[in-house]
Amino acid sequence: MDAAVDVKALALNVEIPEHLRWRDERRGEESELQSITVRLLPDDTLAAKAYGRPVAGGRGAYVSFAVRRSPEIDALIAEAADEAARRWSAHDGL
Repeated sequence: MDAAVDVKALALNVEIPEHLRWRDERRGEESELQSITVRLLPDDTLAAKAYGRPVAGGRGAYVSFAVRRSPEIDALIAEAADEAARRWSAHDGL
């Protein structure tokens, strides 16, 4: 290719271990946060959103929430980013 590829962001999903999960409420419905989507932005910083399902069950949507900040959650995100970088650098192509 003659032109550089313009990658806008890279993303990964990481499961939140049971002992680190938390609950949050949106529109009167409580959800348990089960995963975090982490994006590597063009300026090399990370952005993250937590996702969860309604505690009451049913066919509720998978809803996004702000990530709870704690040393353990921050470490989980950093470890996930490091593991994703390792896997990206070792990819075998399509």
